[in-house]
This record gives sequence, structure tokens and C-alpha cells, in this order.
Amino acid sequence: MLGEFTYLGEELAYKAVIENPNKIADSIEELKPIPDGLYSPQMPGADAEITNLSYSKAISMYGDPLPKIVKDRLEQELRPITAHGFSVLYLIAQKLVKKSNDDGYLVGSRGSVGSSFVAAMTGITEVNPLPPHYRCPKCMYSEFYTHGEVGCGYDLPDKVCPVCGHSLIKDGHDIPFAVFLGFDGDKVPDIDLNFSGEYQAAAHKYTEILFGKHNVYRAGTISTVAEKTAFGFAKKYFSEHKHEEKHGSFIARMAAGFTGVKRTSGQHPAGIMVVPRDMDIHYFTPIQHPAEDRNSNTITTHFDYHSISSRLVKLDILGHDDPTVIKMLEKITHIDPLTIPLDDKPTLSLFSSTKAIGLKSSQLGTKSGTFGIPEFRTSFTRTMIDETTPKCFSDLVRISGFSHGTDVWIGNAQELIQNKICTLQDAISARDDIMMYLIHQGVDSLKAFKIMEGVRKGKGIKPDDVEMLKAKKIPDWYIEACQKIKYLFPRAHATAYVMMAYRIAYCKVHYPLAYYAAYFSIRADEFDAEEIVKGETHIKAEIDKLEESASKKKLELKENERLAVLQVAYEMYLRGMKVERVDLYKSDAEKFIVLKNSLLPPLSSLKGVGIVAARQIAKMRKDGEFSSIKDMTRRTGINKTAVEALKIHGSLKGMDETDQISLFNF
Repeated sequence: MLGEFTYLGEELAYKAVIENPNKIADSIEELKPIPDGLYSPQMPGADAEITNLSYSKAISMYGDPLPKIVKDRLEQELRPITAHGFSVLYLIAQKLVKKSNDDGYLVGSRGSVGSSFVAAMTGITEVNPLPPHYRCPKCMYSEFYTHGEVGCGYDLPDKVCPVCGHSLIKDGHDIPFAVFLGFDGDKVPDIDLNFSGEYQAAAHKYTEILFGKHNVYRAGTISTVAEKTAFGFAKKYFSEHKHEEKHGSFIARMAAGFTGVKRTSGQHPAGIMVVPRDMDIHYFTPIQHPAEDRNSNTITTHFDYHSISSRLVKLDILGHDDPTVIKMLEKITHIDPLTIPLDDKPTLSLFSSTKAIGLKSSQLGTKSGTFGIPEFRTSFTRTMIDETTPKCFSDLVRISGFSHGTDVWIGNAQELIQNKICTLQDAISARDDIMMYLIHQGVDSLKAFKIMEGVRKGKGIKPDDVEMLKAKKIPDWYIEACQKIKYLFPRAHATAYVMMAYRIAYCKVHYPLAYYAAYFSIRADEFDAEEIVKGETHIKAEIDKLEESASKKKLELKENERLAVLQVAYEMYLRGMKVERVDLYKSDAEKFIVLKNSLLPPLSSLKGVGIVAARQIAKMRKDGEFSSIKDMTRRTGINKTAVEALKIHGSLKGMDETDQISLFNF
């Protein structure tokens, strides 16, 4: 550098290169691109509000004074929540869930938030993590089972209050709080919520009302060049530029140089970053339109959300089908989903036989009746059900845990159960199982927590701990099972999902037409009215073709989805119900309509008639009947493909091509 500035002379060059840059550097304060610490949004009085909400709800359920087990759990949780400033996060979630519930949509919880009793008492989650128990809604009598005698409260037998004779409520899933906030309660809570897909945009909008438009941003993502893509780019470059032929290893070396380089930016489908009211977003990150699209109305964080997730609060406001299905079922049946009993015996039998839906296993080709039921509808989970024969609600939660874990079922619990080394109830299905089992066997609670954390992250059990567990007479098969596991699902997540699934299964048993209408409307993208209306013989033939194909090769995603739709439709026909033809004037644009013993499919259920076309037909028919096909096409703007689909299906039967009147009859 000094050599480059020799023309200034030795003295000036020294100043330009060394002295002046140092003076400038010394005059600038030190700063970090991303500050340290968590900057939660400010909600004055959050500690008091969360505490009051929790105690008020607990007292309304368990009486005043609270039973010791309830009071101790509240204090155990509220102490770290308020001490570490997490009350704000709870209050945000509480307000979002309450707004959705007030607007008529249930919210499902994800992850381990159901491990928190405070979350249950503030309405954030339906999952009650206390030990299984009875409670009386009239005189507040309660009775707890604290030694693992029963899987969950719903599995307890019906009982009347020994004090006042009122029917007791059964509740409790025995989930430790440490799974959510860590053993010391200092882990930043990650509260993920499943809103109805129909309500997700409204929930996102509500965050702007809570915090202000300029304090809420979509979580930005950065897409990078993948290894295979980089190899393709390099290979194409050498091919197009007519270089001498390069060896694959040379191309791979070139590709390695730009693997992981930024390709484009995007946004998290549900992530919302919240900035405190007294701070500016630019203190944490620049902002931008995703994918450099200036015309987009969305503004995201420029930095990938992972890099600032421990600095700003990220809300996961996810869209999910289950709350949407339940909302539609509520509209059709007029039943409050919260009143559906989660210990209904006919519904429970659906997971081990087809008797509750009036069919034989040989008719349906499966032992259980779970086609279309979330968490239990895939061939993988149905096989799991067949092998385990669940008998109670907690068994279903275990199966859900198995299906979401890695190296938990196949090559592990499945073999143990098949070989009668353990039962479904003894096998490890969720991370909480380990901690609670070890505590019940006399292992120190902190040690049980640390072992659980190691196993659920795929790190197994340390040799010293193995010796300690053997001394506590923990079975060898249990220790070996822990060593195989790569990932374990939280029980609270599985419980919340099964609660939603059970309500849907209840309607399948007791309100079948409503169930099929909701399923086909919301979950069946591959439903084709032209195919389904042909009846059970045709549907069964198509199922057989797909299953034969599946035995030879793995089905494509669309083929799998089509198979699932056909299976549910076949089941419906076997139960004595059918699908009508699409009616140009009576069919809804998007939803199935329940008739006396059949379903009227929507206009969009015809392949070729898209949602936009269906909505246009539904909109324009309000102005009067279409005088001809040409009139319909002119008024609705639909394309030839849609017209042809309606013609083939018979929905335009009797309609003239044009309005032209013929003067001659031949």
C-alpha cells in the first residue's frame, strides 16, 4: 500500500495509508450486525395477566383452594416463565388463539407447547399435561393417578363423583414441563399453532393489529445452490462454451466452489417476526421483497430467519387442514366439536375393526376403518394399527409418536412387540416416555431429563448412564431401544393431533355424510366427479389397478393421492351412500353439499373445471339461467376445457350450443 502511494511523498503516504485509516476506525463505535440477546415485543402487565388467567381457569376447574398437585405445577411453570420474560410469548399466543376461537375456528397446537399446564390454562392448547385424573365440574372433587397406572385420563373408566354423585370429567396426559422449556425453564419457548387454512391470513393480519404494521414482518429465507444443481450448472457451462471435455471429478471440484451460494430469497410459509415497538427492524436486519420482486406486497427480513430467530420473536402461524375439516363438520352437523367425547367406544373401535361403520374387513380390504382419518390414513400407519391393535386413546397417541419418529418403529419397537419382548404400552414412542418411565423407576429427575434429551436427539445413552440404569434394573431391551433411536416426537404434539383426528373419526362413525363431504371438500384434490359417479364397481377396479401397480413400483404422489380418494369413495358406496352428478345450478363452486343419502359434488370437482372457473359459474348464474353454452361461456369467461368437462359429465344436458333459433325442423 505504501508503495502505491509513493507519489505523495513518504510523510503523506504514511498518513494516507496508516494514520488516517486508524483515526477513522477509532472514531467509529463497535457494532454487531445482529445484536446479542432476545428482544421480545413489549406488552405491559403480561406477567400479571398470564398469572391471573392461569389461576382463574385452574380454580374454575379444580376449585379454591387448588389441589396441591395443581398448585405446585402452576408455580413450577409460572416462576421461570415470568423470571425469563416469557409471559409476553404466552400472551401473544393466547390472544391469537382466542381471536381464532371467537371467530369460530379451533386451533391445534404443535410441538411440545402442550407440555405446559400454563398453556392449557390460558387456552393456548387443549392438551392438559397433568397426570391422568378425574375432576367434578360441580363440587370440584379431583382424583389423580401419579405413578403411571394409566396412559391418559381419557382411558379411565367412567365414574361418578363420590361426593355429589355428578358424572366426573376425565383428563390429563402426564407430560413433564421440562420437555417444553428445559429442566431449568430457561429455554426460549417455541409456540407453534395450527390455524385453519381458511383463517391463516386473518391470523397473520391480526398480528399487525396487536403489534403495529411496521413491527411485523414475514420471516425471510435464503435458497442456496444445491450440490447436484451446482454440478449441473458446471457441466452445462463447459458444454456450452465448447471447452475440451472435462472429467466428472474436475466438474465436481468446480461445482464445490459455488455449492451453497445464495440462489434466491423467499419467505417462511407461516413465520412472522415481531419487532418491539420501541425498536427499528433495521437494528436486526435489512428488509426486502422476497425474490427481489418489487411488485410483491410482502416484506420479509433480508437475513434468513434462522440467523435472527434467537434475537426476535418468531411466531409460527401455520395453516392446517384439520381445523378446517372440523369447522365444516360443525357447520353441517351443528355439533360443538369441543363436546365430542374423546372416549367414545364406537369411535375407538374404528382403529381396530370396521364394525362401527357397518362393514366387514373383507369388504374393505383392511382390518381398521381409518381411511381418510388424519394421522392414521396412510398404508404405513394402517399397518402399524393392524400390528398393535390399539385399545385406548393413549395407544393412538403412541402410534402417532411411532409414525413421526426416526428409527423408533421399524427395526425397533415393531420387532420388540412382534417378539413379545414388550407391549405397545411399554414401547418407547415419544421423548416424554423416557423421562416419565425413568422417574417412575426411581431415576433422579434431572438425570432422566438429560438421558431423554440425548436419546431424542439421536445421541443415545452415555456408557456411565447405561451402568446406572442397569443398577436401577432398567431392562436391557429398553436401553438398546434408546441406543437405536435417531429422533423422538414430543407426546404433546402427538396428543394434540390425535385429539383432532378423534373428533373427525367420531363424525365418520356417527355422521358419515358430513364426514365424507368435509373430507372430499378439503383433503381430496384428486377427486374427479366424472370417475366417482360411475359407482363402486368402477372405483374398485381402479383401486385394484393402482394397488397392483404399487406392488411393482413406488407410486407417484398424485397416484397415491388418487388411491386415497378412491378408497374413501369406495367405502362410502359400500356404506350405502353415493355421489350425484355435478349440477350446473345447484352444485357449490368448491364444497360438497349433503343431500338425503348422497353428496352433490362441487363444480370444481370435475377435472378441467378449475376453482376460478367454478367461482365464475357460481357468480354469474345468480343473474339468471344461461340461455346457451355460448351465453354461459361469454358471461363466465371459462375456457373450452371447462366447457368440455361439463359436457362430458352431462351437466350441460339440454342446453343449446348458441341462442340462434332454427326456423326449420328436420
